[in-house]
Amino acid sequence: MTDSIRISSQQQSRLEIVFDHLEASEDARRRLAQPKQTITVNIPVRMDDGSLKVVQGWRVQYDDTRGPSKGGIRFHEDVTAKEVTALSFWMTIKCAVVDLPFGGAKGGVCVDPKTLSRLELEQLSRGYMRAVYDVVGPDRDIPAPDVNTNATVMGWMADEFTQIERRQVPAVITGKPLGLGGSQGREAATGQGALQVLNIWAQRAGKSPEDLTVAVQGFGNAGYHFARLAHEAGYKVVAVSDSKGAIYSNDGLDPEPIWRHKHKTRELKGMVYCDTSVCEEADFDQLTNDELLELDVDVLVLAALENAITQENAEGVRSALILEIANGPISPEADSILSDCNIEILPDVLVNSGGVIVSYLEWVQNRSGDYWAEEAVEHRLAERLDREAKSCFQLADDEGVSMRIAAYMQGIGRIAQAMDHRGSQDFFNSASS
Repeated sequence: MTDSIRISSQQQSRLEIVFDHLEASEDARRRLAQPKQTITVNIPVRMDDGSLKVVQGWRVQYDDTRGPSKGGIRFHEDVTAKEVTALSFWMTIKCAVVDLPFGGAKGGVCVDPKTLSRLELEQLSRGYMRAVYDVVGPDRDIPAPDVNTNATVMGWMADEFTQIERRQVPAVITGKPLGLGGSQGREAATGQGALQVLNIWAQRAGKSPEDLTVAVQGFGNAGYHFARLAHEAGYKVVAVSDSKGAIYSNDGLDPEPIWRHKHKTRELKGMVYCDTSVCEEADFDQLTNDELLELDVDVLVLAALENAITQENAEGVRSALILEIANGPISPEADSILSDCNIEILPDVLVNSGGVIVSYLEWVQNRSGDYWAEEAVEHRLAERLDREAKSCFQLADDEGVSMRIAAYMQGIGRIAQAMDHRGSQDFFNSASS
């Protein structure tokens, strides 16, 4: 275990803005300025050629005031402790925004998983669980998938925990395969929830889906399911992109066949990750990722990684609305530039909460042993997100603030209240006077 890394100065400044709108104690401000616990691990992995590779990983448990911490695990060659800390902070806010009985956490391993064989990836996944075993659990910290991890990886980790415990503990991890206690509806939940928030915005703005053009940066699980569902709902999806490039059609795209083509080689070769790109679709115009961000569309969807829009490229954005599906895709500096350009932003801590809501439902099903049909899961997701999203929109209107500030106010207000109910400086000063 190592000393905690504090959140970035940008996140701290955003916190201060939110606290200026809330009646919260100084205790809550101090506690939310840094994570509760940061765990650094080194994971030995036996490679297929017999050599040993040691990779570094982290698990950051930011806050557990409202319940066990919750958050995904990402495998990426650029992961750092600072990044994982920032992501765990966002998870803390997100769980409170949609009123889940969770705190926030995040995990990461600094590795390029696409260079690993299936056996090496399994060894890494199980090794990570062995390394963090004593700090996770259904009542302590519940991991889930994130960038470059999926149901297969979660299944390996859940199985490793079960073997160590010598008993079945399905609620230790969410996002698992259905056969290992996963939930119906989990795979599409993040994209489905994002579309629901967009629908609420459109309804409030008096717009119909058929009137809106959409460009989607990021064509992983969340971006694809959002694009597919948006297309089915009548939105005109004109562009999609992945890490290798983008495609565009003024007449609109059907995301379903594009997704099937992108994953064709994975299915043929038995791969865990695909090695093709959307830009191999010859029937559409080719764009760079930077060009996609500058398209003149109604809705720009950011579903890739952090800091897709920074102060360097923010002035080139021409969309009327930005939907944040990725975590932290807009830097604070870019946020100000976009605001000055009257570009509305629907923030990540609300927009991408569908995934953690269905993760919560999976956790509930695991603990009760009562598993629900997909329709029941989707109904529970829609009901909760409708209530919490509309509350954020109303708070933004009432306070005259941006949707990001309103969402933070809703989430941090709940966390601060829970902290203060356990006792604050004001409480103890009044008791001793």
